Amino acid sequence: MEDDENTHQLSIYRAARSIKRRDNTLYNALRSIYDDSVFVGEIFQLWPDLPLLANLRCGLWYSPTFHATCYFKSTDGHNNNWSFNTSRLNLHVAQLAGQKGGCFIVDATRRGKRFPDSMSKTIPIWACVLNRSIHNHRERMRQIALGESSACDKHSVDTRQMPVDWDCSLHLPLWVSGTERASIEKRLEEWTQQLDASGADISSLASCLKKPLRPLWISQKTVIWLNEVPDHESWDFTPIILVSASSPSGVVQCRTSSEFSWNYIPGAGDDEESWARGLTPSLFWNRAYDIINAGPEMCNQMVADIVEKDRVSRARRGQDAPQVTVKAPNLVPRPDHCLNNDESQLATDIANMNINRNSSDEDSVISWLGSTNLAVGTSQNAGVSKVDCILNCDKESISADPKAYLHLPMLTSKFDRFSLLNNLPSAVNFAKWNLSQGKTLLICCDNGEDISVCVCLAILTALFDDEGTFDGGNFFSETCITKLEMRRRLITVCKYVVNARPSRGNLKQVFNFLSGGRAGSTNMST
Repeated sequence: MEDDENTHQLSIYRAARSIKRRDNTLYNALRSIYDDSVFVGEIFQLWPDLPLLANLRCGLWYSPTFHATCYFKSTDGHNNNWSFNTSRLNLHVAQLAGQKGGCFIVDATRRGKRFPDSMSKTIPIWACVLNRSIHNHRERMRQIALGESSACDKHSVDTRQMPVDWDCSLHLPLWVSGTERASIEKRLEEWTQQLDASGADISSLASCLKKPLRPLWISQKTVIWLNEVPDHESWDFTPIILVSASSPSGVVQCRTSSEFSWNYIPGAGDDEESWARGLTPSLFWNRAYDIINAGPEMCNQMVADIVEKDRVSRARRGQDAPQVTVKAPNLVPRPDHCLNNDESQLATDIANMNINRNSSDEDSVISWLGSTNLAVGTSQNAGVSKVDCILNCDKESISADPKAYLHLPMLTSKFDRFSLLNNLPSAVNFAKWNLSQGKTLLICCDNGEDISVCVCLAILTALFDDEGTFDGGNFFSETCITKLEMRRRLITVCKYVVNARPSRGNLKQVFNFLSGGRAGSTNMST
């Protein structure tokens, strides 16, 4: 009797997994993303002068074009885990909003709720802490100005720098409980002090922002009267308009068009490794017309062809082109409904869209760290970058001059807790040898966001003084590196590498390397 019950439970489990696998097909995901992107485009047209930003990585799927990207983690907004992370300041978002009068941030969530925690709490906390830090900076400048003018005329002080009616309050959506709000507000002063002590360039931010930052929330459930859309310049704050792209419904929605039917997936762009089969947002939007109109039966094969053609194109250009392997699915999705129709409104909609994407997300320029001769980028672009020498941290090697190239394959801390730590002495040694000769150095990895950023941080801390001048390690040998000092250096790196997303495990290895004195013990041998 017990065996029959276990078998019955196992059968239910298998059935549930089969249903979920059938609903979460590649076509369902891509078609859901396209439907949600139409909503994002409609909201963007309400304030077309404001820049559109994607919150990595999910948000990057929901529009053919973005002005920039940002990285606000939902985990920083989870209940009882609230955080203001100085490793992810996203200062470029505040600067862009200040220059343009506001901005959009696009994201989505798979859960049955309207907004991800990154929008409900992480970004509101970020905006409030920045506002408080800017207020403190302006107050300090006002006190200095009053002190300098006290011997002459106090009325001659430039009042434009005075923090008059500068909103420093915490703005959260209505669905956040009062208890949670109170707990977050207790920590605001602590986070503000951390930001003030981090060395971030608040002065430039204060001169750029004329009004305090404030989040606004828009989802597919939001009611907007089109004849009453206000001008964003009329608001007494700088709007950060948070657009949750997906429908918040928690049930499976079967939708149909003139040709096909599909199951809608909320937040389909999330966790792309589990469903995208090597497809990237840029590849999708470059061929969106063909992919969507191929239908559920042909979608998988068409995506495989697109990914393979892009891989071959990369290989011909000498770029990193790993083979994409996809496990064959157990279930073959079949359309529930199909009509023979030569024309569809969907095809017209996609054909009329302004698609402005490169061949892939990684095809971006390298990021230079001011006048340090250091640059960070992806290994895919290393071969065509105009630099004197290359430090490659990717698993795969690239074609380069052996005299000006060092390949140190490193794994992220998720797979090897000591990979970065063991390779940093050689990396710093190589950088020291080349930088001392006035050469430019590119540090690259697979995505240019994590490992290469951490290696660059180690080099910047070990070989440069606190003014950003190369000294071969003299300042480092006389300084005890603390977490605060390393955090300041990281903020400097992130100021130039705006897509930086260093993981906590990798940063811990960098700190262990710097605090353990191993950087100072490296020699100049090659």
